[in-house]
Amino acid sequence: MADFDPGEHTVEELGEKLNAIEDPSELDAALAAEAEGKDRSTAKKAIQERIEEVQAEAETGDGDEDASDDESGATSEADDSEESEAEDADEDSDHVTKDKKHVRALDDGHYEDMWVYCETQGGELLDVSKEMLGKARELMDTYNDDYDSEERVVGVLVGDEMESLAEEVVAYGADVAIYHEDDRLERFRHKPYTEIVADMARGGAEPPNWATGEEGTEPTAEWRDYDKPRYFLFPATNNGRDLSAQTQGELDSGLASDCSGLFIEEELISNPVKTGEPGEKVEFERVLHMKRPDFSGFEYSTILCLDNPDREFHPQGCSVIPGSFDALDPDFEREGELVEHELELPDDWFRVDVPEWDRLDTGVDLTGHEVVVALGRGIGDDPTKGIELGIDLVDAFDDAALGLSRGVVTASYGVDGHVESYVTEERQIGETGQIVQPPLYIAAGISGAVQHKVGMDESDTIVAINTDPEARIRDFSDYFIEGDLFDVLPRLIESLQAGELTMAQAEASDD
Repeated sequence: MADFDPGEHTVEELGEKLNAIEDPSELDAALAAEAEGKDRSTAKKAIQERIEEVQAEAETGDGDEDASDDESGATSEADDSEESEAEDADEDSDHVTKDKKHVRALDDGHYEDMWVYCETQGGELLDVSKEMLGKARELMDTYNDDYDSEERVVGVLVGDEMESLAEEVVAYGADVAIYHEDDRLERFRHKPYTEIVADMARGGAEPPNWATGEEGTEPTAEWRDYDKPRYFLFPATNNGRDLSAQTQGELDSGLASDCSGLFIEEELISNPVKTGEPGEKVEFERVLHMKRPDFSGFEYSTILCLDNPDREFHPQGCSVIPGSFDALDPDFEREGELVEHELELPDDWFRVDVPEWDRLDTGVDLTGHEVVVALGRGIGDDPTKGIELGIDLVDAFDDAALGLSRGVVTASYGVDGHVESYVTEERQIGETGQIVQPPLYIAAGISGAVQHKVGMDESDTIVAINTDPEARIRDFSDYFIEGDLFDVLPRLIESLQAGELTMAQAEASDD
């Protein structure tokens, strides 16, 4: 029987115990005890590996004794040659990252606050930045009540002339606005933006160097006393997706992309990768639950960023789909702390420059209308006629707009020139398009993929028209009309033009 019972230790603890054992017979006894007890495959593997290490050390020791018999005390030329060849092999290896290891979290790391990267364009905050600040304010107010804490919402700004926007970030719900100004940052640049935001999150600390084994330095920021943010929100825009993935990688954490729902609560986990012990359940506290549409179908997935027994993943981060949350009404009398971030930006971070560019037209904004008429693949039999019917139906309402499903945009239907301008990506509704929530949403020829559902399921009244009675969209529609849009839309248009159907009647029938 072993001098110690391996079953009394987790796999992580067992590794430390095994390193102190040099006697092969004691290790053999430990292996037998594990097989008779919990019989964990990971634990048995660790013991077996330690047995092999001790055996190898014993064999190496015999060779050392032989070498010491040489009065000169020098190693043989063969040994020198083998060592040199090994070094050359390492230097010449094409697999330069073969020994790379994760940068482990700080021992007893201290994490606080919810950070929000506030994207700007043309000197203004994007709407999604205001929406994330509102949601962050809601989450942290509840968090502080639940945990008797005083953690904050921290808005992050990078660009040119950011101080005035920092005040606006506070007005929309932040307790602190940290900003970095540089006239070279007027437009988004991958390298400097990533380095700046990561440095802000570390508080000026230097990260550990996995290649040399050197430890990092302590944070130097005066306005905070923690190592890294607890949570970090980014916008799921083109630039936001780019920045979020790279920044979270720099901070050695994970990212849940394109989320549309967030809440914080405890979670009971039994996964041995997270608990360190098969069959053991551990309650993780203060977990940010990040909901996103599931690519596999008509469902949502909830992503959790949880620690391992020997590693912490912070910040818990995600990118947020624009339009998922409501912005708060700004309070410009609200008090908050403004922090200017300082970091020397090397010239080689700006090796690529764009001296000239054209700004695209404002585009089509489908939000804020009383009615949105959306067309899907059902127009495929006659795309031009389908677009014409959609336009006529929009014109029959006082305040309506025409939208499209992703299927129409990606199908590249051949349409006649007079409606060609309506078949553009900017009219796309869904996860990768616009998010709308009008009083009335009419979906014609749309099956109801979850990616489209994300873009419109907050609409007050949803009317779906489809030839397939089993279409997914039926499950989340208030009214479902089984029929061909080429037959149904003309009748709707005629009724509206004749005054037989109005928005008031639709709202009354919904009540």
